Amino acid sequence: MSLILTPGQLTRRAELYYQIAQLTAAGIGVIQALETLARNPPSRSFRQPLQLLIQRILEGDTFTGALRATSGWLPQFDIALIEAGERSGRIDGSLRALADYYTARAKLTKQMIGQLIYPVGLVHFAVLVFLIIIPFAGSQFSASLPMLLGKAILILSPLYLGTAFLIYAMQSKHGQSWRAVIESALQYIPMLGAARRAMALARLALALEALLSAGVNIIEAWSFAAEATASPAICRAVAAWQPSLAEGRTPAELVRESGAFPEIFANFYASGEVSGKLDESLRRLHSYYHDEGMRKLEAIAAWTPRLIYAIVAVIIAIKVIQFYGAYFNQLGALTQGF
Repeated sequence: MSLILTPGQLTRRAELYYQIAQLTAAGIGVIQALETLARNPPSRSFRQPLQLLIQRILEGDTFTGALRATSGWLPQFDIALIEAGERSGRIDGSLRALADYYTARAKLTKQMIGQLIYPVGLVHFAVLVFLIIIPFAGSQFSASLPMLLGKAILILSPLYLGTAFLIYAMQSKHGQSWRAVIESALQYIPMLGAARRAMALARLALALEALLSAGVNIIEAWSFAAEATASPAICRAVAAWQPSLAEGRTPAELVRESGAFPEIFANFYASGEVSGKLDESLRRLHSYYHDEGMRKLEAIAAWTPRLIYAIVAVIIAIKVIQFYGAYFNQLGALTQGF
């Protein structure tokens, strides 16, 4: 998988799922649908994985089994939903849900990038003008343009390195221990930690509803759905339940006792389990937490540029005060000399 997914890549992945869903819903078999897409995929990077999928399925593997055998190009969440759709005979519905999910992610990512272009450019301008050009202009030093640019890059290098580390740290390719550390750290970041948690709960509810509707037993369904969340905290909590579930305790009881799930999730799940309408409760939970997570991510996308503006304004104010402070000090020294 790519180091970071751009809006275009997310859109092409959504298009891939949408086209497969359209073809299978029209009565075309999975192999024929994949062969059609392999000839003209939404992205050239999909061609080889699709060909490998076709080969594995022709050798007798299931669609999900082939996806797991060619892992590395799709997240665990995608595979879990596709498996649920394959087991239930509603694979087109699962693929449409994934297409909608990646379409929303692409829209949000595009919005965030668009809002960050101007403030990021403003940061570079402020560094170049107030930290480099003005100090050098008032000195005896004559700096060339390459030297000024080199100085700017040196000053901005911590920002570049920090951004690169965050991109690397957030990748799903890392092991469970690494992801657990990142998840623990993110929970202390306002809004971002809550947004990530809400999206994990939304993925849990969506995968769980699909798996239970497919007839998967409750123990396996919770295990697969927990993996689909990509949340180490939820995975640890659900893994610890397995003996209790095998002894006959209900998931509703364990969800209430666990600290990994908020009260709203526990209440909705318990009411669905008692009323026999668990699928409806899970759909509502998915809708609630998906909307909640998206609202928080949209708020982050809106407030991050404002935070950058505020930081730049503070830097400019400090530099202006320092400039005039030095100017008046020099003026005072000259006045005293006379």
